[in-house]
Amino acid sequence: MKLYLDIDGVLLTTKNTQPAEYTNEFIDYIISHFDCYWLTTHCKGNTIDVLEYLSKYFSQQTIDKLKCIKPTQWDTLKTEAIDLSEEFIWLDDYPFIAEKEFLKAHNCENKLIIVNLNTIVR
Repeated sequence: MKLYLDIDGVLLTTKNTQPAEYTNEFIDYIISHFDCYWLTTHCKGNTIDVLEYLSKYFSQQTIDKLKCIKPTQWDTLKTEAIDLSEEFIWLDDYPFIAEKEFLKAHNCENKLIIVNLNTIVR
């Protein structure tokens, strides 16, 4: 199954930017269980910029793990990069209304998981 992954608000906190709690364990899990793709404004066609951005926040060991995540290409809406012909999950903190409507129109709104790093579940 494909996993589309945003960065800000998903891997990194949006306030006082830093890796979210348990991000390293999360990265280990997703790269071993999913076919992962970047779906973020930091990556539109190649992974050079995204890895450079993330290197400010993660160790080289973690960056090496993140190198297996593939790039996506999109222009206006992130949903342009989603392959609807395959099973997928999309993790994002703030999808646009148009992106949600696109997913709903294609009967896959349940594939979107909205991440809120400000909510702590115990």
